[in-house]
Amino acid sequence: MEPAEALGWGWTMLGAPTHLTKRSLTRRLLSVGAWGFAAFCLIGLLGFLAFVYSIDRIEQPPETRADGIVAMTGGAQRIGDAIDLLAKGYAKRLLISGVNEKTNRDQISRLNPGQRQLFDCCVDLDYRARNTIGNAIETRRWAEANGFNTIIVVTSNYHMPRMLVELDHALPNLQKIPYPVAATIDPHEWWRNPATAKILVTEYLKFLAVWIRTRFEEDPESSSVAHIISGGAPSQQANVKTTLR
Repeated sequence: MEPAEALGWGWTMLGAPTHLTKRSLTRRLLSVGAWGFAAFCLIGLLGFLAFVYSIDRIEQPPETRADGIVAMTGGAQRIGDAIDLLAKGYAKRLLISGVNEKTNRDQISRLNPGQRQLFDCCVDLDYRARNTIGNAIETRRWAEANGFNTIIVVTSNYHMPRMLVELDHALPNLQKIPYPVAATIDPHEWWRNPATAKILVTEYLKFLAVWIRTRFEEDPESSSVAHIISGGAPSQQANVKTTLR
């Protein structure tokens, strides 16, 4: 018997390489995981910055006229700007999408008392849409019912990217002219304003989710994912006497 075997050295030397190999493999996996996580964070940050700095900070008149205007509820400024565009002749009809069931035509018209005649002739109210998906569905119904080929989309500047993805999915053959309302937040000031940063991060994550969802579904009305997100149908019958006028 060799001296090393008698003292147990041979057993120790045989076991050491296996132990070191397992430790080395673990370190490599941890290193790869760390680098992968760092790359994921970097890509996410770059995507967020691209999203933020693509948002318009200044409102500009539409480049051309359209058949109709669609304004998404969520702020009085959106409705006011849409009414002004209608009054200036940028389109012949306006749809206000996502109106609360407790809000009637007179209440909305009082926000723009100088344009009351436009409400009587050229403004339609949508009470059915429950979220952005519902906005896109109701916009499609309205545009198809009126035979429109082009629409001006009015919503907040930070909400515009997600709204356009939904509209492109629901109405791929309709021309959309964005009119982002920039009166709410300044997206370029996100790094010094925590409230603004929170809004933009949340909207960016929603934008990514919508972009991914619309890559795998054919139609928002028949999408099971859209129903799950909405807690039911994204566009539902409203408890009002008149939904569209």
